Amino acid sequence: MEELFDTRDMTGLAQAISGGEVSAREVVEFALDRIAQRNPTVNAVVATRADEVRAEVDAGLPAGPLHGVPFAIKDLGADVAGLPTTNGSRLFADATATADSPIVSAYRRAGLAVVGKTNTPEWGQNASTEPALFGPARNPHDLDRSPGGSSGGASAAVAAGILPAAHASDGGGSIRIPAAMTGLVGLKPSRGRTCAGNPLGAPLSVQHAVTRSVRDSALLLDVVSAPRIGDPVTIVQPARPYSEEVGADPGMLTIATMTCFPDGRPVHDDCAAAVEDIATVLSGLGHRVAPGAPTFPLDDMAAPMSTGMAVSMTASVDARLAALGRGLRDDDLEAVGRMIYERTKKLSAADFGVALDKLAAVAGTVGAFFADHDLLLLPTLGALTPPLGLLDAGSVEAIWTHGAVYGGLTSPFNITGQPAISLPLGTDRDGMPVGVQLVAAFGREDLLIRVAAQLERERPWPITPVWPARG
Repeated sequence: MEELFDTRDMTGLAQAISGGEVSAREVVEFALDRIAQRNPTVNAVVATRADEVRAEVDAGLPAGPLHGVPFAIKDLGADVAGLPTTNGSRLFADATATADSPIVSAYRRAGLAVVGKTNTPEWGQNASTEPALFGPARNPHDLDRSPGGSSGGASAAVAAGILPAAHASDGGGSIRIPAAMTGLVGLKPSRGRTCAGNPLGAPLSVQHAVTRSVRDSALLLDVVSAPRIGDPVTIVQPARPYSEEVGADPGMLTIATMTCFPDGRPVHDDCAAAVEDIATVLSGLGHRVAPGAPTFPLDDMAAPMSTGMAVSMTASVDARLAALGRGLRDDDLEAVGRMIYERTKKLSAADFGVALDKLAAVAGTVGAFFADHDLLLLPTLGALTPPLGLLDAGSVEAIWTHGAVYGGLTSPFNITGQPAISLPLGTDRDGMPVGVQLVAAFGREDLLIRVAAQLERERPWPITPVWPARG
């Protein structure tokens, strides 16, 4: 079982189950054992439902494309009935969900076996996963380093071989950042492509997953991309399943390369080198590759990011306090969360409207670049994977000083709503993973998947877990 679990991606594991090579119960039991054995080291999984998932498997999971594959849900903005949805916050530590969120229901219909929930920073407001509630998640490539955020528990679980894939969400880079830091595939779909969470956060945040392979990300996107009644944002559906884009010929594309931040500051040399290397690979595959970048309207970018997610968080905090019948206490929120909450309480509805107007302006300006370019190639991160403690949400100063360098190349595409994918195509001078990011025009996940699969064939990365963990 160990070899099967460690050498197959999620799709391959599902095929092994459907083909009778192994039973769903055996696979789920193995995943639960992995949680017991490895999670104390990486602190990736913060809640489990072992008895419940065993009963579900024994009763018969739906005969979907992922029947019997173990899976975990990020503990932020996604409910699993019977488990708390803490949002990484002490204020929500015992806020137990009574029903599944729509995206969790979609995963269940596909046959996934939900084993628990994964670690996340408070309200996802950090590029590292170090909440006061649960303590830091650790990167199995180096236990003294961050696995990223805010889907850091998800990425640590998959990279450590606890799970073959895991749910994640991305409001400023929170799928792509942890994927880059842990050597995984992280696709942020277009705005409206997957089940929406909080409507106030929907313009920026989108839900999907971190995976070991491009085909896993494509298959999971098929599972959750159908529009649902009540979704605040919807999008034109693809002409065919995304799984069919894996291996499809992308044709000769025009690809621009960028190795600086939107304001022109250079990125770390190792991050730039990874982009330059993949630019050469893409050129060798027949694509037209040349330096280039969109015009980023910097003055219009701050309001959507600082206001959009903060309004969603603040509304949820107020609703929780009303349910508890009390005011905010000193230990309810971490320093950064408290600062965001207090600042947001001073905003008006007009301020939120201005943020939405600027979001649309940025989308129009940046999106125009993709009328003449099929893809943009750039680093996922502008700096190397940080040590734990550098991005400490207990210190406002730490986040202000260091935070922007980790989300500066991902968050622009949350503002525009465009799809972007991080691929584990490089390493730094210490042997840590370096992510390379591809961005497509709005709604063109199909193109991203075709080219990502092309790169995966040309420069295959290991899907085997990183264990024993380093550090």
